[in-house]
Amino acid sequence: MPAFRNPVLPGCYPDASICRVGEDFYLVTSSFTYFPGLPLFHSRDLVHWRQLTHVLDRPGLLALEGLDVSDGVWAPTIRHHDGTFYVVSTVAVNRQGSLTFVVTADDPAGPWSDPVPLEAEGIDPSLFFDDDGRCWLTACRDAVQGGPGELWMRELDLDRLKLVGPTHVLWQGAVRGAWVEAPHLYKRNGVYHLIAAEGGTESNHSVTAARSGTVTGPYVTDPRSPLLTHRHRGPGEPIHNVGHADLVDTPVGEWWAVTLGVRPIAGTHTLGREVFLVPVTWTAHGPVFAPESGAVRLSERLPSIASSRPDGDAAVLAGQSDGDTAVPAGRPDGDTTVPAGRAHFGGLEWNSLRGPAGDRVRPTADGSGLDLDLAPEALSSTGVPAFLGRRQQHVRFGVRTRISFAAARPSEEAGLAVFQHQDHHATLALTVDGGGQAQVVLTVREAGTSTRRASVPVSTGEVLLAVDGDEAGYTFRVRDLTAAQWISLATIERSFFSTERAGGFVGVYLGLYATGNGQASAGRARVHWFDYQPDPETAA
Repeated sequence: MPAFRNPVLPGCYPDASICRVGEDFYLVTSSFTYFPGLPLFHSRDLVHWRQLTHVLDRPGLLALEGLDVSDGVWAPTIRHHDGTFYVVSTVAVNRQGSLTFVVTADDPAGPWSDPVPLEAEGIDPSLFFDDDGRCWLTACRDAVQGGPGELWMRELDLDRLKLVGPTHVLWQGAVRGAWVEAPHLYKRNGVYHLIAAEGGTESNHSVTAARSGTVTGPYVTDPRSPLLTHRHRGPGEPIHNVGHADLVDTPVGEWWAVTLGVRPIAGTHTLGREVFLVPVTWTAHGPVFAPESGAVRLSERLPSIASSRPDGDAAVLAGQSDGDTAVPAGRPDGDTTVPAGRAHFGGLEWNSLRGPAGDRVRPTADGSGLDLDLAPEALSSTGVPAFLGRRQQHVRFGVRTRISFAAARPSEEAGLAVFQHQDHHATLALTVDGGGQAQVVLTVREAGTSTRRASVPVSTGEVLLAVDGDEAGYTFRVRDLTAAQWISLATIERSFFSTERAGGFVGVYLGLYATGNGQASAGRARVHWFDYQPDPETAA
């Protein structure tokens, strides 16, 4: 049977929401404090996804400075109605919903409107368009009584983009004492099906459901809940933390769900929560997830619309965005020339932190490289550092970059970052020692403390830097341009960069940075090229 390989979007793309317009599918995910925000993808077959844009692609739309990396823009929902696309989402501060907003567009590729604030409590907003044309917003919040959480609903006036009418409390979940979140509403054969997530987004995550004959309830728990979970499966299961599902039908009547999950190794994961595709069927009782297996699988049967694609075996490309310039091939290891598949620094895979870094990070005049002006903000700050990164999407990978930088003092540095959190990351950077000797330093930051792990002198201010990752760890290397061999500085265990150790909700980013570490500087680093290579055996 033709199959594809899960996840269909590898790397940190959590809380996926999906909709269909004709033969086209659109998907959006959380972005937290990364900018631009809310990456939006397009597909014709649910397996191959190409990023179209970011919904929040302009400076000044939302205030993210000062926020922890795992706060920011959470759990969006995308829907289409009467020629207009809608995305609703929440800005979280200190892990609590602070601002719920809606944006609209006639074309999913943009432009999208400025965010319109909504008077909505909590997090995880979703929209449902009923047969009578009315639009309802659902979300989750702390329970008014009972609890701990509840799903609620209020009507959205589409002309004014304003919530109107009374608030309806719909449901407090299927599991007593568990927080209920991620509501999405569907109507089938006159019955309203409310799909939610319970158990938190870690190992007890699950998909649960309730149903009602009227849109505002009351909703009765589907006794089959949880409808999908891996919390009962053993540590050898390749996919864990399954939940937060959104459903969509295809033009030929099949149903599928996108859901998040993680791929742990020895109990920890570094790639973040990824997008998995799961078949769904309907019975008189409601949706049945993964009817053939009861589980999310790494290898799953193809949607019928994918098996009819004329471009060959879909499993070859599954898990990579079509045309992803940041996953190149064919670079000879150690070559000091520009790699054939080098990353395009203007590509959609790149992000900065908490806002645009364009005044400090910009392509060179000829477009072949990148200039980074040193920012006083360090990576450990909650400001907008001079940083540009992309998601780690493969357990086995190699990053190479060629960088030039002449530090004026030891506080100035520029180089590579393996970034998990502002207080949990590692850097491999060009700087100088107290005597002005150029050197490359490996620094590890954890729990607010930075520790130098290794250093090596170099003859000039231009070097090759490398990070190689696999199941065991991340190996940091440097090559002086006057030398023939790479020097390995250290290997940091893979679990150090895991969500389980760092906390929060995000996966690893791999990127470039430059900082004066609290001091103003006129320094500038030049990145000649940056290359990300997956291991060919694990590229899917």
